[in-house]
Amino acid sequence: MIQITLPDKSVREFPEGITGHEIAKNISEGLARDVLSISVNGEVWEINRPIHNNADVQLFTWKDLEGKATFWHSSAHILAEAVESLYPGAKFGIGPAIENGFYYDIDFGDRVISPDDLEKIENQFMTLARSGETFLRKDISKADAIAYFTDKGDEYKLELLEGLEDGNITFYHSGNFVDLCRGPHIPDSSVIKAVKILNIAGAYWRGDEKRKMLTRLYAITFPKQKELTEYLEKLEEAKKRDHRKLGQQMELFAFSDKVGMGLPLWLPKGTALRERLEKFLRKVQVEEGYEPVITPHIAKKELYVCSGHYEKYGKDSFQPIQTPQEGEEFFLKPMNCPHHCEIYKFKPRSYRDLPVRFSEFGTVYRYEQSGELHGLTRVRGFTQDDAHIFCTPDQVKGEFLKVIDIVLLIFKTLGFEEYVAQISLRDPNNREKYIGADELWEKAESAIQEACLEKQLPTVTVYGEAAFYGPKLDFMVRDALGRKWQLGTIQVDYNLPDRFELEYTGADNQKHRPVMIHRAPFGSLERFIAVLLEHTAGDFPLWLIPDQVILLPVSERFSEYTKKVADMLKISDIRTLIDDRSEKIGRKIRDAEVGKIPMMLIIGEKEIETETVSVRRHKSGDVGVMKLSEFVEYFREAEMISRNPEEKLLDA
Repeated sequence: MIQITLPDKSVREFPEGITGHEIAKNISEGLARDVLSISVNGEVWEINRPIHNNADVQLFTWKDLEGKATFWHSSAHILAEAVESLYPGAKFGIGPAIENGFYYDIDFGDRVISPDDLEKIENQFMTLARSGETFLRKDISKADAIAYFTDKGDEYKLELLEGLEDGNITFYHSGNFVDLCRGPHIPDSSVIKAVKILNIAGAYWRGDEKRKMLTRLYAITFPKQKELTEYLEKLEEAKKRDHRKLGQQMELFAFSDKVGMGLPLWLPKGTALRERLEKFLRKVQVEEGYEPVITPHIAKKELYVCSGHYEKYGKDSFQPIQTPQEGEEFFLKPMNCPHHCEIYKFKPRSYRDLPVRFSEFGTVYRYEQSGELHGLTRVRGFTQDDAHIFCTPDQVKGEFLKVIDIVLLIFKTLGFEEYVAQISLRDPNNREKYIGADELWEKAESAIQEACLEKQLPTVTVYGEAAFYGPKLDFMVRDALGRKWQLGTIQVDYNLPDRFELEYTGADNQKHRPVMIHRAPFGSLERFIAVLLEHTAGDFPLWLIPDQVILLPVSERFSEYTKKVADMLKISDIRTLIDDRSEKIGRKIRDAEVGKIPMMLIIGEKEIETETVSVRRHKSGDVGVMKLSEFVEYFREAEMISRNPEEKLLDA
């Protein structure tokens, strides 16, 4: 008999060789039908794999991320089998599960796969899925694995085998398809009820632009057709909210081939939007004791060698800048933190001076691969709302609490209601890859966990995801469409203070290393604005949006009064523009709606006679006729409410 410990800490005895499916059946028949994979001592297995020793076991269904990952990885095998049966001779790279679905990188030889081929592949996929194919795991020697793929002429699998050790290689058989894979997989393919190939893309093998470009098929599957239908509806809505489309439509930012890929140009309205976000955070930071600093966009290579960023980002950085002085090299900065370390070193520090908090909206540069660039979410030049806190080990928890307050204030003000704080800790089984004393790590990890507990944050703890220099806290936000984004991060660092030999004099009159906390509540302004655009569909809060009010004169005869109204609103610090085109008022209203302008003031004969304005709200329609002073009061109340989403919105 062996002992199985379940997540609720209950312990049950089972015969040696029990499977996950049998454990699930022992709990309930319904669970046995739904379980897709299991975790055995932290490792995800198939549900029909025998367990021979005492173990901690967790059962995963479609509701769990691990269950979905198993479902989608198994679907990738079915997709590959469908492709192989339709296109003999196709060769296969990798086919992992991703956040939403999966992909497979495939070499189709001389064939060009077009959107017209996708329906044929989907139909073959569902034929195979309905047949109830099982996934058979088989341990295989490296020599036999090499012989198999040599026979098939699949150089991609042979290259993957080069990095694997004999004795740790497994094949999976499903129908007529055999793949090099460590698993796990679902019990059989009949649980897959719906599939959609979402996209065709090119992907260089191993991400190397010098290697062959393969065809990447992105797809997603579901256990119910209804779920696929709902997902596709969300995708359509996402297309309407695409920040690239909205950014152009609202005249926020642009890109130019002459300037360079991945280097956004901020237009006047987008610049105004950025500046208001910066002003908002600057005010908060000053109140919290941050000292603004400014550092150069370039620095000598030696700075990044010292920090370790040259080793980490050297290949992804722009090439060095050669100066007239022989042997002198500068780099565009990939990170702000080394510069802030040098600012800290500017003068001696005492424990009485700590914590020291430096903040900077610093632009950094990384040479991302062209195929990975995407609007504002993946660029080559971006501005981080960076800050670095230098403190004593005893101050880490307190500083964490204060940074969490800033992040939560941003989320509340900008309408991000659903989030999870991911606590990333060391891998307990592989501590060699981390630097710093165990005592410091334990203190920092405890400080993060206690801070999250005090703030009653919804959290998930992930082992092995800590940076090599310290644990971190990442805020994972779900937007209006349920998509997950990483916004905001706080990281503890023992590495840079050591590399830069940072010191402070302690109460014992001895020299000590400070702890360094990296934090960026927005992350990067580019990415944050992209996510905010898609989350709000461009309907920014009234206090933030570039154009708050538009004046719509019914005809040119009312231009003089319109300009008078505009001047009065500008004196009241209300961002106003005039649509004085010789268009019908209906067209002007439609264009203002498309432009996402929150308030429209219509001016005609009646408004001039009564010295009033007719007020419309974006998406809400007519509000009523108001004196200008009444409108300013109405606007101020609406603007105040837009800063505090918990208040009720004005009743139009």
